[in-house]
Amino acid sequence: MPSARDLLRDRSATAFLAAVTLTTMAALAQMTALGFQVFEITGREFDLGLLGLAEFLPALVLAVPAGALADRFDRRVMMAVGLSGELLASLALVWLTRSGVDGIGPILAIVLVFGTFRALAAPAIRALPVSIVAPEALPRIVPLFAGSWQIGLIVGPVIGGFLYATDPPLAYAGSAVLIGAALCCIPLVRLHSRATARPDDAVAEPADDRPSWRQALDGLRVIRHNPILAGTISLDLFAVLFGGAVALLPAIATDRLGVDAAGLGWLRAAGGIGAALTTLALAARPLRRHIGVTLLACVALFGAATIVLGATTSFAVACVALFVMSAADSISVFVRATLVPLITPDEYRGRVLAVENVFIGASNELGAFESGVTGQLLGAPLAIVFGGVATLAVVGVWAALFPALRRIDGFPPPESATLRRE
Repeated sequence: MPSARDLLRDRSATAFLAAVTLTTMAALAQMTALGFQVFEITGREFDLGLLGLAEFLPALVLAVPAGALADRFDRRVMMAVGLSGELLASLALVWLTRSGVDGIGPILAIVLVFGTFRALAAPAIRALPVSIVAPEALPRIVPLFAGSWQIGLIVGPVIGGFLYATDPPLAYAGSAVLIGAALCCIPLVRLHSRATARPDDAVAEPADDRPSWRQALDGLRVIRHNPILAGTISLDLFAVLFGGAVALLPAIATDRLGVDAAGLGWLRAAGGIGAALTTLALAARPLRRHIGVTLLACVALFGAATIVLGATTSFAVACVALFVMSAADSISVFVRATLVPLITPDEYRGRVLAVENVFIGASNELGAFESGVTGQLLGAPLAIVFGGVATLAVVGVWAALFPALRRIDGFPPPESATLRRE
């Protein structure tokens, strides 16, 4: 297995990781600014939930066609198309904020556009790490891929909060600049010949066949036939669906912790720091044993830290809770991001990852909507505590429902990915 240093010497891998870092920074900077702006306009937790829902709906609607497109066309082209649309949406937010806005309707409309192009790009981006390195290098590229996202998670909110506090349109202009830089990295990405080779017994689709809804829905069929895939992906859906505390950070930052937009940026960055340090540790020493138990334990730790976040009135304790939440989440992300591609046949990988992207979107953006609704009904602190308790309950139920997931000891070899047929 090549070292992390060897992979970073690969120009193609480095360019891809840089693009992921930049676009993640842009998205997190923008969402930090949007959360504060929306709460500043309305003062309602429910509207923070609507912001999450606007992000999620495009991923739900476009999961099937986006996954099919990622399997049929060059995934680098799909990534470029998606980032180009995100760039236009960020520029629209610059114009809207500069012109003055006193309602959230136009903001939500632009967020829908941004989410649409993000949904188109997501399956291609998540499938690319498997295609730009040799299969045996996947356990190394996955934590580096996650680390790129975590760097964006740290730096993006700080940039967004600082720029918004300086001048609100600057936050969205900064996001546009970062997305433009990410676009410049894509032409440097090259595919690895061994990574794109399919096993002899793979069932390939004829190149001249037109995509159909049956082909697109194959992602759901593959997941349904594999209990480990089903258990791993659905665990993230239901656990983080209830633990979407980050969506309510603008409310507790101002009303409970007494900080402004810059403080909100540091709160979100605290989570990024915990995630980044954990990801660096995983890149140096990838997890190889007791995979299933570790996954369940980390999701449980995420739920416990969420309870602490909802209960505290201390800015320092909130930062520590977010640090632990993101550190635990990083390990579970590493397990899922490594396991799912390894046990998915390459010719179905884009479609499976598109379905998984909906589940991830549900656990984050739809979870944000759930948190917004419960926050409006119960108040932000109690809603966060409720979400943490629900996450712990989900872990217990999933450990019983998916014994195969609990018993996973190590990652399977890439060649073990075959499609079970009825």
